[in-house]
Amino acid sequence: MIAALFVRDERVRAGDDPHRPQTGGHIRQSERPMLLFLDFDGVLHPDAVFRRSDGRIELRADGELFMWAPILVEALSGLASVRVVLSTSWVRHLGFQRARKALPAELRMLVIGATWHSAMRRTDQGSIAWDEQTRYQQIATYLTQLSSAPTDWLAIDDDNRGWPDAKREHLLLTDSAHGLSSLNVTDLRAKLTT
Repeated sequence: MIAALFVRDERVRAGDDPHRPQTGGHIRQSERPMLLFLDFDGVLHPDAVFRRSDGRIELRADGELFMWAPILVEALSGLASVRVVLSTSWVRHLGFQRARKALPAELRMLVIGATWHSAMRRTDQGSIAWDEQTRYQQIATYLTQLSSAPTDWLAIDDDNRGWPDAKREHLLLTDSAHGLSSLNVTDLRAKLTT
């Protein structure tokens, strides 16, 4: 999770709706896409990410941001029906477009939405429900908003709090310090195709 004290909510420009599929890759009409809910911190790089006062994002651990993204790119190679939904605090703190743009091009073109949307309303108490939800609840909320909820979906995340036992098969849990680097590409690909 990005640690930040002062964050501004970037509004999604007209035509940049994160819940509408973006261009990139083609899915045959007969194929239903598999949704991949993707966290960044603790998955694509260690969970030691901070937003500096100048707005730049820095990793305070060995390595670099998105250093394990090539593992996911390789695992997704040739899987035309997989689409990515950003399930990361980066969208909440930086906005959908900036979070999406941070990904390597091969992943960016697969992104069709995010669990966070800038139009989410505050409660009577002044909080936003998304901020109080577990990662599973955020994903479940996203799925209920779809006209036809897919049965094929997977979340890659380093946070398993709140995941019901009945939905654990939809979670690929990573270690916060090692992310995807501790996974075998073949095993990851198998999880994406089952």
